Amino acid sequence: MNEVKRRFLVTGLKLFDLGLTIAAFALATVTTVSGSGEMSLSEFLSMRIKLSNFLIFTLLLFGCHLIFVFCGLYESKRQSVRLSEITDCVKATTLATLAIMLMALVFHIRMITPYFLVSFWLLSSSLFVICRLAMRYLLESVRRRGRNLRYILILGTNARALQFAQKIENMPAWGYRVLGFVDEAWQCDRDESAGKYDLCCGIEGLAEYLRRNVVDEVAIYLPLRTFYEHVSQVAALCELHGIIMRFDPAIFNLSLARAHAHSFDDESSLITTYASSLDGWPAVYKRILDFVLSVMAVVLLSPLMAAAALAIKATSPGKVMFKQDRIGLNKRRFKIYKFRTMVENAEKLMPQLEMLNEVSGPVFKIKNDPRMTPIGRILRRTSIDELPQLFNVIKGDMSLVGPRPLPVRDYEGFSEDWQRRRFSVRPGITCLWQVAGRSTIGFDQWMELDLQYVDQWSLWLDLKILARTIPAVVRGSGAA
Repeated sequence: MNEVKRRFLVTGLKLFDLGLTIAAFALATVTTVSGSGEMSLSEFLSMRIKLSNFLIFTLLLFGCHLIFVFCGLYESKRQSVRLSEITDCVKATTLATLAIMLMALVFHIRMITPYFLVSFWLLSSSLFVICRLAMRYLLESVRRRGRNLRYILILGTNARALQFAQKIENMPAWGYRVLGFVDEAWQCDRDESAGKYDLCCGIEGLAEYLRRNVVDEVAIYLPLRTFYEHVSQVAALCELHGIIMRFDPAIFNLSLARAHAHSFDDESSLITTYASSLDGWPAVYKRILDFVLSVMAVVLLSPLMAAAALAIKATSPGKVMFKQDRIGLNKRRFKIYKFRTMVENAEKLMPQLEMLNEVSGPVFKIKNDPRMTPIGRILRRTSIDELPQLFNVIKGDMSLVGPRPLPVRDYEGFSEDWQRRRFSVRPGITCLWQVAGRSTIGFDQWMELDLQYVDQWSLWLDLKILARTIPAVVRGSGAA
């Protein structure tokens, strides 16, 4: 598909998505008005539309469009699985619903009630998922019939090159057809699935082959260390022909990090490896969600926070807030905010209590810590002492969900580098460790849960952890 045709189709898809959003908004409005009983549907439809309302709605549509772009709805889904596309759609509609809720709070839109938001989310999610699956089914059917195909040539005949050909062979819905392999000779034994492909040509004959055949992409699987000059020539040749190149990402045999090509500036680009799933746009909309929810939480919980501050001031001498250096993203240091739950000189008393530590590893925790004040025990058991960390989230030092930020003392006790990968994402107020039992879990299992979060991060995982945090706080499970 040429670039002009692709842009035309993507623009059409964007307009179609805005139409679905308007339809979901209209249906949710009709449902809300009909259910409220305050006025009839005909009376509502006969109301005049104010210019200010029209401008707000236009701004809302523009915000939804940006969210859909951020969530990757207009990127090629040729190699993605159905579940991934469904997840992207629901992420987009969830963020759009949150954006509508935020605008309702800012502009005091009375019509946008909790019932409206739930209706909009259900309707928009259903419409987007159904339409995307229908388009996916149509495109896959077309590709299985031999239309909209991409012809790919594989450079190299090692085991990874053969595995790549097998993967393409097993996924006809992707719409790829392997033309064959380019190499001087077979480097390994061919299995049954790759055995039907021949050597199209040697490396020296590739230029002539590209001149006389339809080739959309070239996948390069030659070892770079041995064949650097050959790969360089092939890359230059593909550039001249305008052919897409794909490189084997396992250049350094990394087991966790994923490789992506990114522009570094206007003149150069680099292949970048990520050891975390939180990069690019996902990190952007996670940050937006953190900021919006934290601001809302501060507004809603401000009376509770004020009451906690007064209780601390009235029951024990010292400052209301406790500040401490913690280790954050990529080991940046920042000041964490908490309500003080211990006596004023608690940190100076720590060396005297080392033998009472109840947690394995370098961390320090005591269930019945003698330094705790009476009001501090209540605040710690209910996790109210953690609420000032919402300001850390607003500042950008922390996230709502992520590995807990550790004190400098605990970090300096780390003995394994694999444990330090937890610092590749922003620390959070809550995490898998928090909802799984907190202080009842050993240090090694704690670190494994943190890395599980880093490797498996998704917006849904964040929402699930936030939902599980509330009952964990109510139970006070593992609190120390």
